[in-house]
Amino acid sequence: MKRDVNIATIFPSYLFWDMKPDRLDVERDMNLIIPRALYYTDRNSFKDDIAKLESIYSNTEIATVLQHTKEKVPNTVCELIADRYHIPRFKRFSLAKRLGKSAV
Repeated sequence: MKRDVNIATIFPSYLFWDMKPDRLDVERDMNLIIPRALYYTDRNSFKDDIAKLESIYSNTEIATVLQHTKEKVPNTVCELIADRYHIPRFKRFSLAKRLGKSAV
């Protein structure tokens, strides 16, 4: 992980609409930065967006944070991450989770 990084120079400020991105610390705020960086990602922008994250964080850090985040990262992004890192596919949201039931 690179430690001396100003997130405001790498990612658009609208991703961090509720805070000052230049005050984010890549280590301390990793659980916020990683999902927010992929919040608006789609299949077309994924390669560029993930390259920015990979310049700061390891594949393991990215995958682990996304698997446990409460942020609203789209399931398609989770699938793209799983395919890229050759790990089992995972989803952030499913109807079973919303209903409080175990997935079938």
